[in-house]
Amino acid sequence: MTRIARVAPAAAGPLVKLASFFTRRSLVHLTGRHPGRMLAPLEVYAHVPGLLRAYGRLEQATAKLHRVDERLRNLAELKATTLVECEYCIDLGSQIARRSGLSDAQLLALPFHRNSRLFTDLEELVLDYAVAMSETPVRVPDTLFDELRSHFDDAQLVELTHVIALESMRGRFNLAFGIGAAGFSEGLVCAIPATAAERPLGGGDPLPAA
Repeated sequence: MTRIARVAPAAAGPLVKLASFFTRRSLVHLTGRHPGRMLAPLEVYAHVPGLLRAYGRLEQATAKLHRVDERLRNLAELKATTLVECEYCIDLGSQIARRSGLSDAQLLALPFHRNSRLFTDLEELVLDYAVAMSETPVRVPDTLFDELRSHFDDAQLVELTHVIALESMRGRFNLAFGIGAAGFSEGLVCAIPATAAERPLGGGDPLPAA
């Protein structure tokens, strides 16, 4: 249950109904699933229709990004949301990442990606960037960014940075309102949140428990 009432599309104005229709269609396309609670974030945003409209345009523009490989983009987003620990986003992101080719073993290895040997060097680099961007405050060392520049051009770096930052925003919004998992990965393997106990002091990637 969310901390404030959700605005059901049937009781909302035409803007919310239209946004609900296209959001539902997009999520079904991305996940191949149709859980009943999939629209919870939108139904909270619907309390402020103008904000919902602007946020919807941002999501539409993000969905059209194509410069960074889709698998890498999904991997970066999922890593970011496991660090924020948003249940809704982890649930959704796991199913999207799975459909872009991530194995169950890779989903479970995300908290320990540096020790798993299941990811390519480029995937590890992108995951390291998601970790660094998710620190508070953000800690992206020059060495890491220089290495990224050897693989991505400026436009690709903007896209990659944007999707990681947006995923953090989504997660923090959902967590503040108590929006939980919707069921996109129900019955399937789901990525593991990076709990506070798994995060080492001073940043860096968590190590697997003994």
